[in-house]
Amino acid sequence: MVAAAALSVGVLAVSSPAQADPGPPPSSMASMGDSITRGFNACGFYFDCTSRSFSTGDDSGVNSHYLRIRAKNGAINGRNYNQAASGAKASDMPGQATATVGRNPQYVTILIGANDACTSSESSMTSVATFRGQIDTALNTLRNGLPNAKVAVISIPDIKRLWEVGRTSGTARTAWSLFGICKSMLANASSTSATDSARRDRVRQRVVDFNTQLAQACAAYGPNCEWDDNAVFNYPFAFSQVSGWDYFHPNASGQAALASVSYAAGFNW
Repeated sequence: MVAAAALSVGVLAVSSPAQADPGPPPSSMASMGDSITRGFNACGFYFDCTSRSFSTGDDSGVNSHYLRIRAKNGAINGRNYNQAASGAKASDMPGQATATVGRNPQYVTILIGANDACTSSESSMTSVATFRGQIDTALNTLRNGLPNAKVAVISIPDIKRLWEVGRTSGTARTAWSLFGICKSMLANASSTSATDSARRDRVRQRVVDFNTQLAQACAAYGPNCEWDDNAVFNYPFAFSQVSGWDYFHPNASGQAALASVSYAAGFNW
């Protein structure tokens, strides 16, 4: 298992501004993001499983942000809105932000960017500048529409870690190839050639660059935004925490780990 310290090499540490007292636990929340936040493949074959979302889910085994908050503030009961969409990229965040404002939550989680790096080829990844512009637009919508809401921005997981823990599994390699999953990183998964290794490192660097932009955007937002300081990126997830349906998305155990790591690194009510 690769140590978390090794995983963090090359990451520019950009922390959010010093946080004021986050106040009492919120009475409503919403989530923005992609298939990870939708709990895709966490309880069945190729469908969303929002009950097992690390953010707004109500499955006790996952113990999401929502359930952790509900244990301290029962007023949030039933006021957990999952605005994420499977397949979403940063380009979808402005629209999700508008929908989230319509829900009027007091707390918002954002986990986005895996699909901007996990594309059909290295050349089709989202550019860093485009990614940042889309994130800034979404955050501006939240800040203008929900000026008092707390926003937790969560780092993109290290997708090279997925290759590292799954590359020796023939079943995983077959699934990645059959379903065309994250070809920018996972193509030729059994190869350790210099060419394929360099490509994987470049894709990983794009994730690092995206996370740097997320950190800077959150810092610019102000004290109501909390960045996780790359806690999720640095988390050394295990192969056993990946869905056996596609060997890409977190399973229930992976969602539980994501909930624990991201909640502790956020406002941590």
